[in-house]
Amino acid sequence: MSQRPEPLFPLFAGLETLDGIGPKTAQNFVQLGVLAPRDLLFTLPYSGIDRALRDSVKDAILPATLTVAVTIGTHRPARNKGGAYRIHVQDAQTDFQLVYFHARGDYLARQLPEGSRVIVSGRVELFDGVAQMVHPDFAVREDEAQTIPTFEPVYPLTHGVTQKLMYKATRGALERLPEMTEWVDLEQKSQSSWPDFDAAVRAAHDPKNMAELSATAPARERLAYDELFAHQITLALARQNERRKKGRVSKGDGGLQARVMAGLPYAPTRAQTRAIFEITADMAQPQRMNRLLQGDVGAGKTLVAFMALLAAVEAGGQGVLMAPTEILARQHLQGLRPLAEDAGVVLEILTGRDKGAERQAKLAALAAGKIQVLVGTHAVFQADVSFADLRLAVVDEQHRFGVRQRLELGEKGDRADVLVMTATPIPRSLALAQYGDMDVSVLDEKPPGRQPITTALISTEKLDQVVARLRAAVAEGRQCYWVCPLVEESEVSDLIAAEERFKRLRAVLGEGVVGLVHGQMPASDKDAAMRAFQQGETQVLVATTVIEVGVDVPNATIIVIERAETFGLAQLHQLRGRVGRGKGASTCLLMYQNPLGETGRQRLEVLRETEDGFVIAETDLKMRGTGDLIGTAQSGVPRFKVADLERQAGLMAIAQSDARKLLSDDPKLTTPRGKAARMLLWLMRQDDAIRLISVG
Repeated sequence: MSQRPEPLFPLFAGLETLDGIGPKTAQNFVQLGVLAPRDLLFTLPYSGIDRALRDSVKDAILPATLTVAVTIGTHRPARNKGGAYRIHVQDAQTDFQLVYFHARGDYLARQLPEGSRVIVSGRVELFDGVAQMVHPDFAVREDEAQTIPTFEPVYPLTHGVTQKLMYKATRGALERLPEMTEWVDLEQKSQSSWPDFDAAVRAAHDPKNMAELSATAPARERLAYDELFAHQITLALARQNERRKKGRVSKGDGGLQARVMAGLPYAPTRAQTRAIFEITADMAQPQRMNRLLQGDVGAGKTLVAFMALLAAVEAGGQGVLMAPTEILARQHLQGLRPLAEDAGVVLEILTGRDKGAERQAKLAALAAGKIQVLVGTHAVFQADVSFADLRLAVVDEQHRFGVRQRLELGEKGDRADVLVMTATPIPRSLALAQYGDMDVSVLDEKPPGRQPITTALISTEKLDQVVARLRAAVAEGRQCYWVCPLVEESEVSDLIAAEERFKRLRAVLGEGVVGLVHGQMPASDKDAAMRAFQQGETQVLVATTVIEVGVDVPNATIIVIERAETFGLAQLHQLRGRVGRGKGASTCLLMYQNPLGETGRQRLEVLRETEDGFVIAETDLKMRGTGDLIGTAQSGVPRFKVADLERQAGLMAIAQSDARKLLSDDPKLTTPRGKAARMLLWLMRQDDAIRLISVG
């Protein structure tokens, strides 16, 4: 079954096999993501031109595309070569002109003889008070009226691809549609009044009015669902495959967990208790755990992860916690050390910094099982790192690690469970698209004792006031972050912006008070600058966004974000979470440059109104669309051609539960509906999924 089914061959042939497309034109289509006739089926019109016949151009609001029946009057040939050739025409109520440039007069005289009746369609504009239709799109005899489409679809184009060519090519692709058996659940289909796939594709390419172009039109909604359903079947297959991999039962007695809980100065939140319960229950199952722990800045993910690591130790095994950078790994170490001491558990760190004899000693202790919990960077992937009995791998800030690395880490242990943590609140629809193969635990409450953060908007014109305020805070012994704008794409200018700001602040606040950290620095310098700030040697840290994730300096109570309007909302929320981690009241100043547009202001005001990361992420998605959310290209969120994740989040959820149900009823996809679903997977280019079925 890893061969594409024969009925689909014509749809996956070269584009040159369609009428009117040669090798050169086929190259132009690539810009639109069109590689085969199949891709044309899902390249839908985004607008339309109404060419319904009307009585007259009189009273129309011009300019507009109009279609009217006219009587041809006198021809006025152009005075000079390439000039305007005018034909006076009369409709039912008024007269106007058809205008042609570079026209062949003899041809026009034959085509549009004086006194004949013709239907013309094109854009009508006023020039010097006279209505003109320049180069009509259509001019046909009355008995050929049906050759003018009453509503003409408008397609996305690219260099070398015209509307005419696009129309012809999509019609060619539609002719190749084979007969397909229904893969959508029949109850779902009738409840949503969706047409069959065949009818849906044809209707989507032949809209009768503007309403049929909307995402909620039944034909479009059906195609969007097909895309999401295919994606969710793929994720469900990956999940089923993970689950089929035998896990190990890691069941502790809860003794170590209880000792840590007893030593905590506060009670865990309900959300933390629930997440710990879900994770330990998963670990006690014979299948492998593949769970996502999603929690806002400061929701207490680390405690939950540590409890899971303790469950692995209680069961007689080891656990590893991986962070994307050395700074974050060391911070985890600092946070967990006191908890590990309470539990009497041996905790160690392994990063790229460990060299020579020291590294060898750690590796030996790890292989002998003497180190029970290891914290590290991707250095723990290296070939010479081996565990005595790795039961649980926790990965922090998943979006920095690819799926492949997630799996490599699981390979280090014999059937180890995997827990992935992210502090980036992801709107539900995106979470389903990106992590649909995982089970999700959400921390949606803040632990007690977190200080609220005051957020203020201030224009860059008031820079001096901000610096004065900073000076007063530094005099009181407080620490501050100053985040520089991301200047366009060029890293050079980022650097200049950060260095300029660093020099100015140093001049005002004094030598030794201000540190600098940016993306172009060698890692060791970056670490040193961060460490100096963490230890309070410098009081102000000027930074580009490298400080975004997870850095913890409880004494930092002010963060200034310059040109805040250039950042994404989710990113601003992450940055703001760097303060409010200690006892002091904290402030976040969002500096914007005037003039700030309406949407820019709205976005910044959302931050001023709420500290709930999920609300912010949903708003970000609504205002910017999935394409612009920080680096979707890298983050594993698929790009859909028809489905719109912002507006169709509900469809994604239905597709997920339906895909999971289909596979639990028919794991090998061998029933008639299962076979139809295979056809859908081939049609949607989900070849990976098909490989999973044939392997499974």
